[in-house]
Amino acid sequence: MQWLAVSIVLSVVLTVVLNVALRAFPRTGEQVGQKLAEVAEQRPEGGVYIPWKAMLIVSLVLTIGLNLLLWLVR
Repeated sequence: MQWLAVSIVLSVVLTVVLNVALRAFPRTGEQVGQKLAEVAEQRPEGGVYIPWKAMLIVSLVLTIGLNLLLWLVR
């Protein structure tokens, strides 16, 4: 049950950090939106853009980070 509490707390903390980062750098959100719009315009008709490389990297970084955090807490 403890892992559930840690997971919920980390989720809330990461959400707050992301929101603070977007407010600290307001142009970043706009730039990301423009870049995604450019990518959407360049894709073939009927194609779907899936950033699988970015998803893989983020997943690995978050997994390693969570495991390190849990290892340090023990």
